[in-house]
Amino acid sequence: MFWLFRFFSFWPLAALQALGGALGWLVWALSPRYRAQFRAHVAQAGLPFELARPAIAEAGRFVAELPRLWLRPPGESCLHHVRVEGQAHAAQAFAQGRGVIFFGPHCGSFELGPQALAELYGPAQGPITAIYRPARKPWLARLERIARDRPYLRVLPASLSAIRQLHKTLKSNQAVALLTDQVPPEGLGVWAPFFGKPAYTMTLAARLALQSGATLLPVSCERLPQGRGYALKIWPAVTGPDAAEKGELLSLVSRINQAIEAIVLSQPGQYLWGYARYKTPRVEAASARTPGKEAV
Repeated sequence: MFWLFRFFSFWPLAALQALGGALGWLVWALSPRYRAQFRAHVAQAGLPFELARPAIAEAGRFVAELPRLWLRPPGESCLHHVRVEGQAHAAQAFAQGRGVIFFGPHCGSFELGPQALAELYGPAQGPITAIYRPARKPWLARLERIARDRPYLRVLPASLSAIRQLHKTLKSNQAVALLTDQVPPEGLGVWAPFFGKPAYTMTLAARLALQSGATLLPVSCERLPQGRGYALKIWPAVTGPDAAEKGELLSLVSRINQAIEAIVLSQPGQYLWGYARYKTPRVEAASARTPGKEAV
């Protein structure tokens, strides 16, 4: 499989995304369960299906562009194909000196987002740190290691030591990057509203912010049509709860979910509506249930 990824990494972006669009519709046609879950989540968000319909093809485009995003030569900048908006929010956040937590949903090109942020802020602020859950298949785990070994981007396998590294990163006024709309293992999240329905939600971003004083900045990375690149947007900061407010963790987690909702509603044709956002969290062995398992 590695050689296949390498082969597709040389394709033009427009060709990969055209292939991916067809792949997305093929999966849609072959999976009744996927179609039902997709439609149910769109309805839960209160959107007409037609607004979310482009996301069928976009899900395939996300998969098809991975070879190019993952196996791009380390010296080749991704910013040539990225339009950036909202950098003033990041400048203001770094000026406070307590670190920055970039976070976003499974929307658009969420694999490219951390790479672009690392190129934008790594040279001046130091590397951006993220954590991930390694793939079980050896060939894919190897591919992940190669793909995520980028200048100014430090990606660590999920563990307690990785969580400690996130705290050190923020203390140094550097940045971390997290996907916050994932379902964490049981015991590592809280139930919080997501489009009006309780969803088991990771608490890692909120805990880091409450403990360090770091600024929470939502980020989206929209895929532009016809292979013309991407639009990276840094949104206004999510403000934390008042010190006297009860249930401050749940309050901040809910505000993070609201920021995710705003991103999704701004580009409903690029969200992964088929993701099982409302599923009951899986139970893991006690030895494996660490805070690092909350994010990828």
